[in-house]
Amino acid sequence: MIGTRLKKVADYVKGTTLADIGSDHAYLPIYLMQQHQIEQAVAGEIVEGPFQAAVRNVRSEGLSHKIQVRMGSGLEVIENGEVDCITICGMGGPLISDILLAGRSKLESKPRLILQSNIHSEAVRHALQSLGYQIVAEEIIKEKKHIYEIIVAEEGVMALTEAEMKFGPLLLREQSETFNEKWQKDYQHLTAIFETIKDKPLQQEKKEEIERQLKLYREAIHFAD
Repeated sequence: MIGTRLKKVADYVKGTTLADIGSDHAYLPIYLMQQHQIEQAVAGEIVEGPFQAAVRNVRSEGLSHKIQVRMGSGLEVIENGEVDCITICGMGGPLISDILLAGRSKLESKPRLILQSNIHSEAVRHALQSLGYQIVAEEIIKEKKHIYEIIVAEEGVMALTEAEMKFGPLLLREQSETFNEKWQKDYQHLTAIFETIKDKPLQQEKKEEIERQLKLYREAIHFAD
């Protein structure tokens, strides 16, 4: 029912109660329940079609007494202190960041957060730092042709550098093959953009920002040959 990406997310789930925000078809909470990793779950979904699919899937698995499917936006589907763990998966980093910041009152009890972003994970790290969370695990995985980042955070204080915000403090330390592939491709893309605008005087500000970003890449990442 679930692929490598969500199984990796499931590995980080702790506690007995889970809220899966943007749950789509509720595959993750159903899987966790069947693996006896959790005892109760909330599957939150804002879109009518996936919400109805989640209701059907939970019912067909005989889990309606264990998994509550709730319709609503972001963290509004739960109360502060209701769950031990929150998962938000399959979205862009800025959207995950917006969900966390808009729902900060639901995070006062500091549940564990497992956040899987498709792009722009830097925004997630900024949000976590401002919300009194620290990153305790990070993973970068490739499924089919897509590269995903998983960020796990718990209550704590952190002060990330610019490079740590962009690349991930733990991922930066490890610099895996998948990490290298992702950022080398990004570096080449930025270099190509720079080449197209370097002789255009009206693009001076953009050129300077790209040059600064490229310097950050070169200083932080040990690119493979």
